[in-house]
Amino acid sequence: MTLTFTFDPVVDPTLRDGIAELWTEVSNAGGAVGFVPPVTIEDIRPELVKHLVAMAEGRHRLLVGHDADGNVAAAAFLAFNQHRLMKHWAYAYTVMVRPALQGRGAGRALMAALADAARTLDGIESVVLECRGGLGLEHFYAACGYKEVGRIPGAIRVAPGDDRDGITMLLPLH
Repeated sequence: MTLTFTFDPVVDPTLRDGIAELWTEVSNAGGAVGFVPPVTIEDIRPELVKHLVAMAEGRHRLLVGHDADGNVAAAAFLAFNQHRLMKHWAYAYTVMVRPALQGRGAGRALMAALADAARTLDGIESVVLECRGGLGLEHFYAACGYKEVGRIPGAIRVAPGDDRDGITMLLPLH
């Protein structure tokens, strides 16, 4: 499946709704994108609005991947570090690929496009992301060039009695 990626797309209602639908689908499939299933679009929408406000304020950027039919099939956000001594790296977060496309190269294509997009940003030398342990995500990101640089045992509480490690990974861009 070939995806067409756009960095900093114009966010119109169709794109906004497409991201909300993707986020809901990924969450309900067990994706580690900030929610625990089951969720509805109405559960997702307030968090998406926060992301869109951060974009409007210039603090975050969006990369979106569309399938051949023009549907949102992948997305990721880049957040600029607000600390004045750490402005040389950005966070990748809410990294999502439609579950039906997982295992077919769409995730690797998304991560490559995200790294390419980050390389176009003045002063950004690396991308940092955090992922949830217990799902093997660190192996996927390692295959995309990221290196594990930190781990906090039990940092993420998915449910009572179900704590997962928070894993920090780094991708140098140069």
